[in-house]
Amino acid sequence: MQMYEKFDPINSARLVHHYITNMCDEAYDNLPYWLLLPNKKPAEAAHCRVDDAELVGSWYEGLTSAMLMLNTNEGDDVKQSLRRHLMKSWGEHGLRFCEKYPWTHTVHASFHEMGYILPALNMITEEYPEDEEAEKRASELVRGMRSLVIERKVCTFWSGDYDEDEPLYEFPNDVYLKEGGFDLTRHTGRGEQVIRNAVSLQALVRRYELKGDEVALDLARGLANYVLDSSKYFNYKKEFFGHVHSAMWFACGIVKLGRLTDEERYIKDGKAIYDYVRSLSSDFGWVPEYAQWHPVEEEHCETCCIRDMIVCADELIKCGYEEYWNDMNLFARNQLMENQVKYTGYVECDNSRPDADGVTYHDIDKRMIGGFTGGSEPNSISLSRFRSIAGCCVGTAPVALKTVWDNVMTEKDGIITVNIPCDKETEEIKLESFIPNEGVIRLTAKKDCKAGFRVYGWMRDLSVTLNGKKIDGTASEMKSGDVLQLNFNVDTVEKKENVRGIEFTVCWRGCDVVDLKPRGEHVRLYQRDLTVPKYYPTHEDVVYTGAANYGPTQQKK
Repeated sequence: MQMYEKFDPINSARLVHHYITNMCDEAYDNLPYWLLLPNKKPAEAAHCRVDDAELVGSWYEGLTSAMLMLNTNEGDDVKQSLRRHLMKSWGEHGLRFCEKYPWTHTVHASFHEMGYILPALNMITEEYPEDEEAEKRASELVRGMRSLVIERKVCTFWSGDYDEDEPLYEFPNDVYLKEGGFDLTRHTGRGEQVIRNAVSLQALVRRYELKGDEVALDLARGLANYVLDSSKYFNYKKEFFGHVHSAMWFACGIVKLGRLTDEERYIKDGKAIYDYVRSLSSDFGWVPEYAQWHPVEEEHCETCCIRDMIVCADELIKCGYEEYWNDMNLFARNQLMENQVKYTGYVECDNSRPDADGVTYHDIDKRMIGGFTGGSEPNSISLSRFRSIAGCCVGTAPVALKTVWDNVMTEKDGIITVNIPCDKETEEIKLESFIPNEGVIRLTAKKDCKAGFRVYGWMRDLSVTLNGKKIDGTASEMKSGDVLQLNFNVDTVEKKENVRGIEFTVCWRGCDVVDLKPRGEHVRLYQRDLTVPKYYPTHEDVVYTGAANYGPTQQKK
């Protein structure tokens, strides 16, 4: 009898918690390592400038998310280290600058990176309301960014100036130098300042939601209006050319903005951006890092993009678009799970080699367990191309995990509904999922309650029983000890899908992909049949190309 892996978000949270708490530098108060080269001989992790910029923010948010899922205080020492790093290097206009380290070439504040800093501050102020320093920094950051925007109005050649009804804000550049301010002759090299500068939108709206901060709301509106209109970054269908992570992060923000302010136009635009990216993605959650930027055969999936799709789906669901439950479920239990590193037998370590300043060699194979890739193909994590592990994705993936975990069961109008089939237990009810091995989802009441199941199209010939007796409908009143069970047929179904310019045969069992053909090189994905020995690469299979942390078009031919 065939047995398959089950969707287990708690185990995934446990693994990423291990990565974050181990892949940091004790010599620098647990400063994270962004660069990880598992294919180098020997393998190493090294610091770069963003460790003290976006990573101290995103890893704080990621670690906290994992700790909340696991209901643990383990890792709090690292969490407090990340907080201490966050509270360093604040400068003029309330901006958070990076520290000057041996590996830091310029000291500046990046508006893209403020999109990682502000969510962490929001999380601190929510978890620790008494933390006056975090509140001060969050408030000053919002007001500082607001003070630096250019306020646009329309000027026509035939009828003069007139004021816009809505604010239109843009930043003059994407970086602000600690010594010198804006330098319009230099930028980060991406050429996408419009969208990358706007990723703080979601955190600005969250700040307004938490604290009623009207300045944050004003800044969010102004950035949203400029990007959606005057910038011409998106066309009229909300298609774009560029960085999916930034665009989708922005989409999360405008949907949330529309929901909190009851402005449908923002929700509709965010939905359109989501739907466009969804059209570029696979049904199982492989999301390209760029839209129309690279040749399709060079494109790869950054886990950050999966996070954005899950978080945006959550926001759209809250706006009444319940069709996105299916995406959240499929994306989380398939590509998100596969993008996590669980085997490292191919890594060549040299524990006799002493660590250098900013570089570590010891136990890389053990420490990297639980990390997330920044560059997967649909069927593999390549160790010679793309970013086999990315520090940014390690911070964002746990946010996606917690979003899914919080939505496994939701309560509305007194009814507890199972949305994401997996094992979970609350004070009221115990949920057990037997997918993909059996088409069975079971609820056992621990208290009197009313509960039921969300029905998806992949559930065929379904029936519901209460204490073994068939009932009509998918929900029922339950007494303590009652068992409510959803039964349906689950067969292995092969479907063809074109992803990344390649036709794949996707083997589905219900909502789970259990195999994917053709199979990829190096770390093969979707080896979920537990009765078949897994294929793993060896030291000899992996060649160091020097390109593991770069995008495909940056590699030498």
